[in-house]
Amino acid sequence: MDKYVIEGGRKLYGTIALQSAKNSVLPLLAASILTEKRVTIRETPQITDVLCMIQILRELGAEVRFSNGNVVVESADASCHEISSVLTGELRSSVFMLGSLLTRFHRALIAYPGGCDIGLRPIDMHLNALKQLGVSISERDGCIFCECDKLKGADILLDFPSVGATENILLAAVKAEGRTVLTGAAKEPEIVDLQNFLNAMGAKISGAGTDVIEIEGVKELGGVSYKPMKDRIEAGTYLIACAVCGGEVETTGLTPDNLRLLLHKLRENGCKIHTKNDKIRIESCGRLKCNRRIETMPFPGFPTDLQAQATALNAGAEGSALIVENLFETRFKYVPELQKMGADIQVKDRHAFVRGVKRLHGASVVAGDLRGGAALVIAALGAEGRSEVLDLSHTDRGYADFRGKLKKLGAEIKRVRV
Repeated sequence: MDKYVIEGGRKLYGTIALQSAKNSVLPLLAASILTEKRVTIRETPQITDVLCMIQILRELGAEVRFSNGNVVVESADASCHEISSVLTGELRSSVFMLGSLLTRFHRALIAYPGGCDIGLRPIDMHLNALKQLGVSISERDGCIFCECDKLKGADILLDFPSVGATENILLAAVKAEGRTVLTGAAKEPEIVDLQNFLNAMGAKISGAGTDVIEIEGVKELGGVSYKPMKDRIEAGTYLIACAVCGGEVETTGLTPDNLRLLLHKLRENGCKIHTKNDKIRIESCGRLKCNRRIETMPFPGFPTDLQAQATALNAGAEGSALIVENLFETRFKYVPELQKMGADIQVKDRHAFVRGVKRLHGASVVAGDLRGGAALVIAALGAEGRSEVLDLSHTDRGYADFRGKLKKLGAEIKRVRV
């Protein structure tokens, strides 16, 4: 196990060239087996979730090469429709493979997906939608077994705009017979990226970014070389870190509209925000003010993946804040670690009541999930004295060269083997 050793109180200055979005790259990798032609995903981040998905593709029989940031997938010889419980237990995004496997092999066997322990995250919506496309589903020894003679287009209504269910439906319907109309779809930018990727392969999909997506099934998909969108959650993490530490940081590569509500909240905190084309620049000086209320919602609302980082910011700001988590019922599990650093936070159900303190102090804390781990790093960067953040396996899942990028901005941070 590794840990970060952080000396707090250093201001951050510089530019961050953003990595490609984890939440886009993973479904694109799942989609790569929809064709027997070569698929290249460029500028792919070296994070453990990506490495796990690559291993899943290899277990299915695909040949996968990952070098110089490019993932090249050759799946002509892929023949396996089963994914081991070891890999599904490590990666929540393995659920995307259901749609891809059913399209490619008309059958799929996977264990229930894992990932961060931030709530139940049931996959009922995924399975109900697949049934409407003609899939029969059963349970075998704790695994999900799906099969179909052929996939048929359908009118599907989602009760909630689930990102994962929306992506799974696109992957299952892209070569289905006839038209699929998905109402109540998630509107996240990563959905638009998946649509663009599939259309570049020859799919006929329209409407991504709205709540109604139409998929006209095609017979074949071709190869593609594709550069995914940049990571809005990574961008938000570095912007919040600068807000907490003070200084001036610019991110490049991301359309500011993808972070509109976060930027509004940072202005509420007292930061100056400048945007132009694909650049976002933050200036932070002086004591921050708490946000009165932050409530996570599906896009274009405040991202649940930035809730923990925003809570860390408010913990050291002036005033009080109410943080409401609407998407994952146990996403405040990082709060006891922030309390070790002097944060005054009370959690009740899906609400966190934050009373800002003058300054957090250094402590030894343990990361329990990906975004909670990022929040602890941010808190340590702004705290007085030395902190240790243990168990970096979580932040390694989503942030490529986290230490290196922070160090480049001026943070005093070391990675140490425990």
